[in-house]
Amino acid sequence: MKNDIPIKKVEGVGLAIVPAADGFWDVYLLNLKKEPIKQLIVSARGYGRLNDKEVETANIRYYFEEVPPSSFQKIEPLHKDLVQMANEYWISFLWKDYMYDRKYVFVAGSIQAAYFTHIPILNELGVLIK
Repeated sequence: MKNDIPIKKVEGVGLAIVPAADGFWDVYLLNLKKEPIKQLIVSARGYGRLNDKEVETANIRYYFEEVPPSSFQKIEPLHKDLVQMANEYWISFLWKDYMYDRKYVFVAGSIQAAYFTHIPILNELGVLIK
């Protein structure tokens, strides 16, 4: 039965982390499609070593009814201490009557200026996974 379900690749959707004020970072979902995506569910968690201890954050879920075409949705602020760890975002959304999902992982040490790129739609510098 599982083999009967087609698995479609997520395209035109990205996740960006950009520096914000006071040492925080902002996490954004980018809808690069020409149509809206609907019923967006995001599950966010962080894990790794912090101050020589294994740490795991709470698993937080967010829901957004719709993200318009060629736009962004802020998901959450990220404290400066948490960018040292791996940050995982599991995204599910409805587009053209099909439920898509994808896991985006910013590995430990990847959220830093050395990996900055131009973020489309936001017109800012940050770390991007498409």
